[in-house]
Amino acid sequence: MSDELTPQLFGLKQSNRDFSQKNAWGKNQFNSSFPAALCCYLHSKSIKANYLSVNQGYLQCTDINFAEAWDIDPLGAETFFAFEAAHSPYQRYIIGSLPRTDLVIQNILSGQCVTALEVKLTALPDNTTYNLQEEGFGCEIVVRPDTIVYLACSIAQCLGEDLKTLLGEPPAISDWTNPQQVLPWTPQIVQTLKKVAIYLESCQRSFLLQPIWKTMGKSPQLADDCLDVFYWSNAGFLYFITAIIEQNNEMVKITRQTRSALWLYKMLIDIAIDGRFDHHRIIDEMSFNTKNDKAFAVSGAITNRFMSCPRLIKPIVKKDEIQNIILNGGQNLLSPERRFDAIVFNSPELFQS
Repeated sequence: MSDELTPQLFGLKQSNRDFSQKNAWGKNQFNSSFPAALCCYLHSKSIKANYLSVNQGYLQCTDINFAEAWDIDPLGAETFFAFEAAHSPYQRYIIGSLPRTDLVIQNILSGQCVTALEVKLTALPDNTTYNLQEEGFGCEIVVRPDTIVYLACSIAQCLGEDLKTLLGEPPAISDWTNPQQVLPWTPQIVQTLKKVAIYLESCQRSFLLQPIWKTMGKSPQLADDCLDVFYWSNAGFLYFITAIIEQNNEMVKITRQTRSALWLYKMLIDIAIDGRFDHHRIIDEMSFNTKNDKAFAVSGAITNRFMSCPRLIKPIVKKDEIQNIILNGGQNLLSPERRFDAIVFNSPELFQS
């Protein structure tokens, strides 16, 4: 079958997924491959991404070229998209197996892994903001424990020998699994992490890719201006974690956000002292009686403050441009979840007796 007839996603010509096959269009696959194609599409139109990074000591929304965000030309002949892959340069920081991340961008000419990206395809607005004015719309972000592992590695790679100096003397905690020992040190730990985030400003790099798709309020109907891309730098995302802890005064107990900061700090301390860390042990033993199914989640009511910009209100890609990203009937291979509540919500005729 020729390329003109084969289902494709824009720009993803070299990938470990075969988009001519239906199994490459499942929900979990689409949620990372479509964002990559969206980035390629925006790059082809010379449009920059929104960039949530540390700027002059604060988290700000600026912009970034996609080639800079990926450290490679998104549409270059050497660019390969490896989904659900391990970013091998980070293995040196890990005891045991390195988790996979959503997208590893590789240079097939040099054989190197170039950039690792967590991908969060998020809906705008979420359940906490759909009844507000558009300026107040926000996206929920759900963060996996493996995201914290990759954040620790990304920070360590950027800082090198400076990491140990920035962290200073570790706190006098003999048992990191004991909340009574850890909690009194939490304010100091959070401040140290914030200091690290601000220091990273000069060497920060893209870490998390967050595309947004906007609907008409709570309905499943896409807004006319419906798609855009935000990148979080490693410094920006670290600053974000510390800011939401401080904002919600969460240092009086170990919430999921606070626990994530503690995980991250322990990983960084272990790298500074021993050169690597055991992420399985840290996450399992420092659970603090909370499930480890996710690191933390933040509602759109909170993320709006950090992501607020003109393109959050009016995303840059119109819905009729989706046909330029999903190509050659690829939409027919999608297998969306059939949720009963969505069906009921979108079937008003059921209640018109």
